Amino acid sequence: MKKALLAFVLLLLSDYSAFAQAAKTAPEFYVVLNALDKSCTVVDSTPRTDTPNITVASDAIYKTRAEAETAMKTLTPCNQ
Repeated sequence: MKKALLAFVLLLLSDYSAFAQAAKTAPEFYVVLNALDKSCTVVDSTPRTDTPNITVASDAIYKTRAEAETAMKTLTPCNQ
């Protein structure tokens, strides 16, 4: 009985460790606006909200850098 219980607990722990590993996420690209010089850039990390003069130019999250660069050309804040 103890062996069966121990085997069951070990089985649960081995399955749990597989779920505990972080899942790989797809890359994300953002268009950010520098309010000082009115220029936009594409970044591959989540923009920080506490950075002065840097804001997100669009709420969209792009899957590729090319998509973000194409969108940057059409965004109003980037073309003023």
